[in-house]
Amino acid sequence: MVKPVVQAVAETDYGETKAKILDAAFKRLAREGYAALSLREIARDAGVNHALINYHFRSKDQLVIAVLDHANQRLLERQSRMYAAPGGFAEKWRRAREFYKSDLASGFVRLQAELWAASLSNAGLREKFIPRIQAWKMIVSDAVLEALTTLQGDGMKLPPPFGAEVIATWISQFWIGMEFADLLGEKKELAANRAALDAVEALLEQIDARVRKAERRARRA
Repeated sequence: MVKPVVQAVAETDYGETKAKILDAAFKRLAREGYAALSLREIARDAGVNHALINYHFRSKDQLVIAVLDHANQRLLERQSRMYAAPGGFAEKWRRAREFYKSDLASGFVRLQAELWAASLSNAGLREKFIPRIQAWKMIVSDAVLEALTTLQGDGMKLPPPFGAEVIATWISQFWIGMEFADLLGEKKELAANRAALDAVEALLEQIDARVRKAERRARRA
């Protein structure tokens, strides 16, 4: 269900005018939030006639989803390339953390949080928003499945129900909670979240060590 959404995003050609509108809307969303979003102010920032926003996007909700898609296209592809590249699991976890810092600084994290909040009372927006969030969970699920498959190949299999879907849900839901804590700036929660991220990284380093040990054994055999 999610894959067609991601594919459709990747095939979209926004054009110069649309790109200006999307960039202006992204900045407004990240700075002021969904509730304060003004199509006239976006048009002014983009240097276009207000009517062009209605022509290209038809509504405020269509516009914000297009903004999310435009950003998601690049970031989902970035994440997928990173997980598909060579390297240990701990190294990729560290890179994911660096990506997150970049997304927090760019305003993308707040953009997603604003659409989460707006979706609570807007069923039409929620219907469009949820599949796009699920696309991120799919990437996490694939990465977790790879790690579990690697462990299983080394003779270690987690008992049911600790499969890829369960672990990916833990990671994804934790990450969403962490994003809201970072946006709110609650220092105690920030420290706890960093400790949790460090703990997962340490666990992944142990998995990497097992993999390297198994590879050395295989080469000697």
